[in-house]
Amino acid sequence: MSSDREALKARFLAEAGLGQARRQPLTGDASTRAYERLYPLDGPSLIFMDQPPKAETAACPPDASPEERRALGFNAAYRLAAGRVDAFVACARYLKDQGLSAPGIVAFDAAAGLAVLEDLGDGLFAQEIAQGHDEAPLYDAAIDALVVLHSVSPPPSTIGEELAWPLLTYDELALTMASDLFVEWLPKLRPAFAPDAAATRAWEAVWTPIRARAEAEAEVFCHRDYHAENLIWLPEREGPARVGLIDFQDAVKAHRVWDLSMLLHDARRQVTPEREEAALERYLAAHPDLDRVKFLSDYHALGALNVARIIGIFARLVVRDGKPKYEGFLPRLWGYLDLCLADPALGDLKAWFDEYVPAEARR
Repeated sequence: MSSDREALKARFLAEAGLGQARRQPLTGDASTRAYERLYPLDGPSLIFMDQPPKAETAACPPDASPEERRALGFNAAYRLAAGRVDAFVACARYLKDQGLSAPGIVAFDAAAGLAVLEDLGDGLFAQEIAQGHDEAPLYDAAIDALVVLHSVSPPPSTIGEELAWPLLTYDELALTMASDLFVEWLPKLRPAFAPDAAATRAWEAVWTPIRARAEAEAEVFCHRDYHAENLIWLPEREGPARVGLIDFQDAVKAHRVWDLSMLLHDARRQVTPEREEAALERYLAAHPDLDRVKFLSDYHALGALNVARIIGIFARLVVRDGKPKYEGFLPRLWGYLDLCLADPALGDLKAWFDEYVPAEARR
């Protein structure tokens, strides 16, 4: 941490009335953000978020063409927020307006990449379950929170009030970037998988209609990283508000199955087929207007895309970023992918994996 950055952070905290708060660094994640827990002289603890503005490539301008997005870099092409604090603040306020438990915003400086947030605690779903908490009420509440989020049409272009952030569609380019992570990065981790030009053309052909379905039915606010290490159990609250939400700054407007896939195809902890079925049935019961057959078909198709995307991301984290722990999650992801590909409607996609991805690469 540069002395200039540290001085900026100290000045920001002082201006927020927190200059005397004790600061405790927290364990980082796979992002460029850093977090600390603040202990003010009085009052509850808080979370201090530090996202250096120049640590990532630019976010996606709302009116950028696909060519302009590619030129700006991965974040713009893939419609990621580049860690922007104004994205987090605007999304947090939108979620709270829906009655959900995003952190309250105590203070922020979007240009500096700094924010002080309500501390929702350490009760991550993954940790609570590992310590013996019955997973059923946690997953039920997580589904109920998605039901709330999916019950309203999100604003067409921005979220927030005096601070606006574009809620862009998870579109063809972003979806292509997502699926292509698999063929770009898995061969670098698993050389037995070496797709040639024919395999790459076939890859594009099998995903084209699936991506079209995803963009055509992009109708709901999508958290985009909705899993057991980004959900915090808040048992003192009621209903869906018992689910504390974090890491939602990359939100987009997307197909309703995306966050369900993130929750139920969780790379970091095993979600059993029984828990998956119960969660999907709870969601469908809350949406009797949905065509069940089509919904499950979309869930398997876009779930397969999502899981392939995560395999590609984790391969990149291992190969490019030197983070070997992510390789340990791959067997679980292959298991989820096999379950998605068991849908008879995905015969062409399954045939591609059977033809081009050898068994020694599926580990």
